[in-house]
Amino acid sequence: MIKSINRRTRRFATNPQEFITSAGNRVGTWLSSRGHLGTNVFDKEWDLLILLDTCRVDALRAIAPEYDFLGDVGAITSCGGSSAEWITATFQRRSPDELRDTAYLSCNGYAQFVLEAQGGVRDYKASAPANYFFDWGDWEFPHESELGLVEHVWQYEPTGDDDAYGHPGAYTGPRFVTDRGISVGREHDFDRMILHYSQPHRPYAARALAEDRPLYDYENEPFEALRSGVDRETVLGAYLDDLRYVLDDVELLLDNIDAEQVAISADHGEAFGEWGVYEHPIGSLLPQVRRVPWVETVANDHGGYEPTVTPDDAGDPDVDEQLQALGYK
Repeated sequence: MIKSINRRTRRFATNPQEFITSAGNRVGTWLSSRGHLGTNVFDKEWDLLILLDTCRVDALRAIAPEYDFLGDVGAITSCGGSSAEWITATFQRRSPDELRDTAYLSCNGYAQFVLEAQGGVRDYKASAPANYFFDWGDWEFPHESELGLVEHVWQYEPTGDDDAYGHPGAYTGPRFVTDRGISVGREHDFDRMILHYSQPHRPYAARALAEDRPLYDYENEPFEALRSGVDRETVLGAYLDDLRYVLDDVELLLDNIDAEQVAISADHGEAFGEWGVYEHPIGSLLPQVRRVPWVETVANDHGGYEPTVTPDDAGDPDVDEQLQALGYK
C-alpha cells in the first residue's frame, strides 16, 4: 500500500495536471452520484430521447446545417462523465411509475452491467473501470426489471469469425437501434422511450464501411493516434463522419415513429486532448465531456419503412468483448 501511494505521489509530482484531473474526477463522481451535478433528463419534457454516445456540442453544431431536423442546438450539463455514470445517475431514485412507463433500448454494454446488478454492486465493481466510481459515489442501482422495457440491442447483431460484430470496428451499427425503436414505438405505448446509439463513440468506422476496407489505426485507436502526433483534424474528421453516420439513421427513425416531443442529446461528450484529457473519464468535469447537446424536434410515422431486426436475433455475445471493442480495456 505504501509503495503504491509513493508511486502515485511521484507520478503526480512530475505531472500535476494528472493530479488535478484525477481529483476533479473524484469530486465529479461524488456530486453526480448524489444528484448534485448536471441535468437529469427525466426532469425535462420529452416522449422520445435519442442519445448519441460521446456527442460533443460543438460537433453537432458544426454539422447541424446538413440536417433539417436539428435546427438550433442547445446544451445541458450531463449528470455523468461516462456511460456507466450517466445510466446510474439517470435512473436511480426515480419513482416506480416513471421507471415502469419508460423503455430503454441501448447499444451500450454498461447498461447491462448497471441494470442487471440487482443492487449487487460487487458484481459490477469487478468490471468497473475505476474504483473511485464506488469509493466516492453513493449510488442506488436500479434493476432493469423496474423499467417498462430494457433491450440490450448490441446483442442482436450476429457475430462473425473475423470481426466480432460482422464489420470493421467491431461495434453495432445504428440500424439495430433504429429498427428496434421503430418496432417498439409501433407495438407499445410507453410514456417515454430512450434510444441509446453507439455512434459517434470510437472506433470511427463510417468511412471504412463506406469504402469496404479495414479501419485505419487512427480510426480504431483515435486517442493513441492523437498522443503519438497524428493531426487532430484528421481524427476529428473521422469522428464527424461517424456522427453523420448515426444522424442519417436518426432521420430515418424520425420519419417512422410518432412522438410529439423528441429530444436529441448525449450521455456525455468527448475530450480530444483539452487540458491533457482524452476520451471521457468517469466523473470528469471537463466542459467538453460534461456539456452535451440538447435538440428538440418532432417525429411522425409515415409508414415507409419496415424494420427487420427483432429480439429473436439475439445470440450469446459477451459484454466484455463488446466493451473492449469500444475501447474499454
